[in-house]
Amino acid sequence: MTTVSITAPRRIGGVGGVVRDAATVFVREIRPELRAPMGLIFGMLQPLVFLALFGPLLYGMPGVGDGPPWQWFVPGNLVMIGIFGAGSAGYYVLVESGGGSLERMLVTPLNRAAMMIGRTLKEAVTLLVQAILIILAVLPFGFRLYPAGVLAGLALLVVTGVGIGSLSFALALAAKRAPSLFWAVQQTVTFPLLLLSGVLLPMENAPSWLAAASTANPLTYIVSAERALFKGDLTDAAVVPGAIAGLVIAAVGLAIGIRGMRRAAL
Repeated sequence: MTTVSITAPRRIGGVGGVVRDAATVFVREIRPELRAPMGLIFGMLQPLVFLALFGPLLYGMPGVGDGPPWQWFVPGNLVMIGIFGAGSAGYYVLVESGGGSLERMLVTPLNRAAMMIGRTLKEAVTLLVQAILIILAVLPFGFRLYPAGVLAGLALLVVTGVGIGSLSFALALAAKRAPSLFWAVQQTVTFPLLLLSGVLLPMENAPSWLAAASTANPLTYIVSAERALFKGDLTDAAVVPGAIAGLVIAAVGLAIGIRGMRRAAL
């Protein structure tokens, strides 16, 4: 990641200080993305490949529904972006740690909690932009846009991304002296959660043991809620459990991430 010089603001206590420090960190993190937006585009390539090559195979599949599968597949695809994108966010911590910029940042007067919040806000904004671009890309192919449902779905996606990104940062901080450990744990956790959430295939016809494992996966409820919202059904029974799951992931992720940042050794 490009190292950007940072001038720490005069320390301000209370909520105002945390907000100001978080904004400073957010600007520091988002600036390289704005200077080199191709990284944002490349981050969309995998989801677009799934849409183009996997989506057409879902026509007429039980559990997907009649007609074009995009209303069913696109919400799951967006959750997949959150899992892969936000789940890999800790990589930048490893890069900064190896280059020494993380240590330089830790000795500034910036609030440690604000450091984590600013980083996760950057991941949330990146995820939101990618999701909007993918939605625009599938509109010509029969995807129906329900504005209220899509806005609610994007909000849930961002909340979930904040939690996953925070957990990724916490893992990177814990494994910064052994970068290979970060990728081993990240991929070992990511792929089972991804497959069990039903983002690629409906889980209704899964064997009982696989269905039980899917039920224990919090991302399953988020995927179900996203699909209901993207169909424009804000009162669907899946929405509330999905919202709760997203809020719990965000709360737990931020708590663990902030704790990890506060305890980060120089």
